[in-house]
Amino acid sequence: MANTDLSGNRSGPARCYALVPCAGVGARAGSAGPKQYAPIAGRAMVAHTLAALARVERIAATLVVLAPDDAQFERHVPGFGACDRGWAVRCGGASRAESVANGLAELVARGARPEEWALVHDAARCLIRPEWVDRLIDACIDDPVGGLLALPVADTLKQELDGRVAGTVDRAAKWAAQTPQMFRIGMLREALARVGAVATDESSALEALGHAPKLVKGELANFKLTWPEDFAVAARLLQAA
Repeated sequence: MANTDLSGNRSGPARCYALVPCAGVGARAGSAGPKQYAPIAGRAMVAHTLAALARVERIAATLVVLAPDDAQFERHVPGFGACDRGWAVRCGGASRAESVANGLAELVARGARPEEWALVHDAARCLIRPEWVDRLIDACIDDPVGGLLALPVADTLKQELDGRVAGTVDRAAKWAAQTPQMFRIGMLREALARVGAVATDESSALEALGHAPKLVKGELANFKLTWPEDFAVAARLLQAA
């Protein structure tokens, strides 16, 4: 396996790794193929995401988890694996949780230690900025559990039933989860092994084990591109930046 060992001094300080699950099909986005390869402002969505993560100096390496049959990544992100800070592996699973678990196992195989950090980030949050990632690292690097970027919910929330309002949900103390989500590799592997595919994000897996991840204020622009109209908004913001 090429470029597999980043262990160096195994007794050194805990390092941070980015892990980007990139094995989905993006059915809700309405794109012709996997949405991570949809063009936005002249580049594939995932190329913007990885370029931003590459500018975070404290990230030792970024591992991208692709579907086993992915034949597009190298074409859309040329040169990503040319240095030892970029790894693309085709070990994606049927769910996000499985893809992340497989990616964590790959990090360990490449020399990452259980007490080191994985920053799991959605490929579809392509507006992420290095300073937001640094904010998360600063807040969590000495935390016993870790945490995630998130935003306090500002809108009034409605419960739906058959297309009609069934009630109003109290928004007090409600936060909308974002990524990256930063947890120790060993702790996250254990949580995902116990919780399985029902974990919709990494924080929920840790919560199921009784942990209380730290909420770190994110940014409105760090939204996940999900619907067709999101792509036009992202293109305008990327071009402006």
